[in-house]
This record gives sequence, structure tokens and C-alpha cells, in this order.
Amino acid sequence: MTDKLTQKGRVTLVTGASRGIGYEALEIARRGGEVIALARTQGALEELDDAVADLPGATILVPLDLRQPENVEQLAKVVKDRWGRLDGLVGNAGLLGQLTPVSQIEPKVWGETFTVNFHANWALIRAFEGLLKQSEAGRAVFVTSGAARKHRAYWSAYAASKAALDAMVSCWAKELEPSNAKANLLNPGPTKTAMRAQAMPGEDPDSNPSPDAVARLIADMIEADYRKNDALIEFKDVAKHYSA
Repeated sequence: MTDKLTQKGRVTLVTGASRGIGYEALEIARRGGEVIALARTQGALEELDDAVADLPGATILVPLDLRQPENVEQLAKVVKDRWGRLDGLVGNAGLLGQLTPVSQIEPKVWGETFTVNFHANWALIRAFEGLLKQSEAGRAVFVTSGAARKHRAYWSAYAASKAALDAMVSCWAKELEPSNAKANLLNPGPTKTAMRAQAMPGEDPDSNPSPDAVARLIADMIEADYRKNDALIEFKDVAKHYSA
């Protein structure tokens, strides 16, 4: 953990901010940044707000259900009016969906999985690209999964939605090359989160890295001096630098 206020003066939007990797992204606030924290429920966000209370940065709580991505446009207008820019964007919210044969997935579950994992991130890009470009160093990180490339039976909804995310972000990153903004993907790998426990109920959760270790990497990836663009970062490749 850094004790330097490297995020001071920067504004970052984090989705899925009420738990897991997103909750631990309060690391940004530890570095002095302002965090626009998105999650579905107000109660969970208030817990995050309490955790940030004694940190150098600040949080702005936004209860927003990404299954209704049309709300993102209105949020972008609020951010534009208040700050005129966005320095960091962390697309962390994710939905596992059903681990079941393709032919048996309920249409509603299939649709919601794609909405949260893919369409909502497209809505974020569409709404906030201009504001990221207004920053002197706009940085975007989207959380992906090894499931996007390692295909397993019963994981089709999650795997396909993450594969679509990867393709979209990579295309977008190339489009950003003439600007100061940069976009990258992060695969945290197995992590001690509720989603991992849902997917692998028999697994010892303590065998996986903690969300706060991954959060430190995310915070580094949205620093103004982070120069990579269109990269897929595997947490396992850099984990030794982020161990507690």
C-alpha cells in the first residue's frame, strides 16, 4: 500500500463498489482520490462510505442498477456539470449468471448477465469517453476473467459476456490512441470474493488472493503515470508485488 496521495485531485468512477474487488477499490480514496461509487443498493454503499470516512479521499455514493444502463447517461451529465472531466473509470461490476447447459439457461438470466457484464460497460464507454478525454490522463480499467478465453462446460453466459467485453475494450483502446486516455483489461484470477464462492462452493476461500491486493493493482492502473494501453494484465503475473 502506498502512503502517497497520488490520486489527489483525480476523480474516479467505480462500478460494483459495494463488495469484493469494487469495495476494496477504496484504495483510491486512501491515495486521496474522489471516488464515485456505484452499486445497486444504498445500504451497502453506506458501509463503504463509513470505511472511507477517515481516509484522505472522499466518496460520492450512487445507487444505480446496471441492469438498467440507460441511467448511465444521466450520471454522465451530473459528472460533467460537477467536474467537467473523469480521470478514472473502473468497470468492475459483474454477474455470474447460471452455471448450466446453454440450452437450459433462462432467457432473463442470459439477458441480465450480458447487460451487466457487457452492455453496461458499453454504456459507460459511450457516456464517459468525452469526459475521460477531458482529463489530462484519463484511465479506464475493466475487470475481465480467464473464462473469456478458457471455455468450460456450463459457463457459457459468463464466458461469452466477458469475451465480448474483452473484444470491445481492445477495440476502444485502439480508438483512444490519438488521445491522452488509455484503456486496459485486468484479469484478477481466482479471488476471495462472493462471486468466486458462488462459482466454486467447495473451494477454500483463503487459498485465493484477497480483493484488496487486486485493488492496489487497479489503483496503480488508473494512476496518471500508468502508460500501458490495450493491455490485458494478469494479476497472477504481478501478484508478488501486491502481497500484503
